[in-house]
Amino acid sequence: MTAVEIREPGPPQVLRAVPRPVPPVGPGEVLIQVAAAGVNRPDVLQRKGAYAPPPGITDIPGLEVAGEVVRLGEGVSEPALGEKVCALVAGGGYAQYVNAPAVQCLPAPPSLTLEQAAVLPETFFTVWLNVFERARLMAGETLLVHGGASGIGTTAILLGKAFDARVIVTAGTAQKCAACRELGADDGRGADVILDMVGGDYLPRNAAAAALEGRIAVIATQGGNKAELDLRSLMVKRLTISASTLRPQPVVNKGRIAAALREKVWPLFATRGLKPVIHARFPLADAAGAHRLMESDTHIGKIVLTV
Repeated sequence: MTAVEIREPGPPQVLRAVPRPVPPVGPGEVLIQVAAAGVNRPDVLQRKGAYAPPPGITDIPGLEVAGEVVRLGEGVSEPALGEKVCALVAGGGYAQYVNAPAVQCLPAPPSLTLEQAAVLPETFFTVWLNVFERARLMAGETLLVHGGASGIGTTAILLGKAFDARVIVTAGTAQKCAACRELGADDGRGADVILDMVGGDYLPRNAAAAALEGRIAVIATQGGNKAELDLRSLMVKRLTISASTLRPQPVVNKGRIAAALREKVWPLFATRGLKPVIHARFPLADAAGAHRLMESDTHIGKIVLTV
């Protein structure tokens, strides 16, 4: 098969398409013939040498795919052979074939193309886990999303509005703010839940922006790993801070999230007309171009590789 490897840590041009063996399919896994793969910020960090794959995971980047199941591992009855699925993977998505734990696969929504389905898993798993499970966003509450025009941000807007929350965002340009409003973001102040992928000095600002009993969910540190915070601001408002990463979590955890998404979110593709925002498409061989676009920070929504 053709796959994209990272020749050495460095700029986008270190990504190159090479022949690789089709991965074996272990017990509890399926082999997916990839139609499209999502491009995410952790892929860029991995390319730079700052985010190594978990032990035992392929060095090929790529955390989400959509395509057809072409082989079943031992003990797998679902998804079925030939089924169109999207899947969260811990690596290997930038390739013509990838193996994935069966429990991390979800049916490709019939209302979406496979390209659209490919950009669902990484952001939908992340937003569901951090905003709805850990931070317990409820209908009628206000969700503040930093980086509202990013893949995570646009997903948080879509899901927040689908579950009847009020969504406010920060974004880097007037154009990005306007795009967020078109997706349903509201104007205003005060937040019951804050989704933060910036970190750094945003933490004390989050505490100031949070409502009484507010919950702050930290999922990345693009603005820095350290922050200084007056703990009294947490105590007075009775705030809760949670933080997590998705990729290193065990398969059983990701399978549980997938089951929750299938039950509570997947029906919304039909009833609420959910559609992910895709900014640009690149052929697999031009993964470097996709990374250059992501690092330019001019995109709104997701970037996808077509295979």
